[in-house]
Amino acid sequence: MMHPYSSIPELSQSGDSFGVIRIPVEQDVPFTPRVRAIVDSAEFQRLAHVTQLALASRVYPGATHTRFEHALGVYHNALKYLWQLGRDQRFARTVSVRDAEILIVTALLHDIGHWPFCHPIEDLGLPQLPPHEDYAREFLRPGTELGDVLRKEWKIEPYEVLDVLVARDNSPSNRLRRSILSGPIDIDKMDYLVRDSQHCGVPYGKHFDRNRLMNSLIVNEAGDGLAITSKGRTAAEMMVFARYVMFSEVYWHHAVRAATTMFARAFFELLPKLDVATLFRLTEPELIRILKQTAEGTDVQTLTDGLFGTRRRIHKRIAEFSVFHQEPLYRAMRQKPFSELAVISSKLAKELGHVAGLEIGRLDVLIDAPPQHREVEFNVQVYTASEKKYRPLRELSPIVDSMAKTQFDDCVKKVRIYGTEELRNALPENFDITALMHKVLN
Repeated sequence: MMHPYSSIPELSQSGDSFGVIRIPVEQDVPFTPRVRAIVDSAEFQRLAHVTQLALASRVYPGATHTRFEHALGVYHNALKYLWQLGRDQRFARTVSVRDAEILIVTALLHDIGHWPFCHPIEDLGLPQLPPHEDYAREFLRPGTELGDVLRKEWKIEPYEVLDVLVARDNSPSNRLRRSILSGPIDIDKMDYLVRDSQHCGVPYGKHFDRNRLMNSLIVNEAGDGLAITSKGRTAAEMMVFARYVMFSEVYWHHAVRAATTMFARAFFELLPKLDVATLFRLTEPELIRILKQTAEGTDVQTLTDGLFGTRRRIHKRIAEFSVFHQEPLYRAMRQKPFSELAVISSKLAKELGHVAGLEIGRLDVLIDAPPQHREVEFNVQVYTASEKKYRPLRELSPIVDSMAKTQFDDCVKKVRIYGTEELRNALPENFDITALMHKVLN
């Protein structure tokens, strides 16, 4: 039987026009003329100047890979998912060839609206900051090179891509395609876990069988999302653990979060002087240059110089709270609005200055707390052919069940107090900040 999507050039992998572009690690990504037309557009090329992990490179020097590279990896995963899922008759009946082509384009453009340092800025939760989806719409509007390429080369209207990126039309096809783009086993996670692990020089995100997991993909019982067959269960368990460890050891590593918190506070302080509409269209080097210029001569300069100056000066960890240590303090500060955290940290700076016998600035102490949004829960069904039954993975797996019960976010995302190295060294040995924190909060 012919595969339902075999007419799609990127999937057929045949013909004189077929070529590849190579990305780490030894991936040959199908590169047809119409894919090249997207990649060569000015809007897409901008992603080559936006790093994937932002400030993680201050701790992991190799983590300078870009959203350009990541987008190509996600697109490659989309092709693999479509080839596997096309064998599922329910999927093929729901997702037409045209729908599949729109998914391919959307996978390639899923990060097109991201600006430099997008996640730290979005985590501020400030009302004047637009969602990055608004910028996706901006980069796809009529008259842009990218919008014209979609119409001319793909015969796709930009709104069809946006309908998959942003939940508006809730058709069965859109629900299925969104689960491929953003869900427990999506093409985004399937790429960034391995890619980030590779570039950071750590093994944690690579230790799950991606091919086994992809080859087990089917449509779930309701027909509106992805499930796996029982042969993919172990690979899924390992993916859950890989994600957990990558958050614990890389994304929420204490020094990575120190740099991220310094950036967030600097941006928060400088925001009234910035033209956001222009800023978010820039490349990363351009945005850094503007932030440094705007901070010059103000107390914010200590933060921007520490992050982007000729000498690296990252705040040091003074205290840490979690569900396992000083839980009441953790609960009191987690998911507080950033503006409140800024006020609390300024008050805390004064108190710590008295304890240390130093005159310190209001930005010499910073608080990092989990943002108000939470990570996607790993909720996926497993189909057992012998029983002809779908069951939640957490019912079959003690690993997944344990992580679900203990709440992923609460375990890996801690509340931390950071201060300058001078302040930390001046504090008394074995200093307990608990009483001081209660005083500041009350």
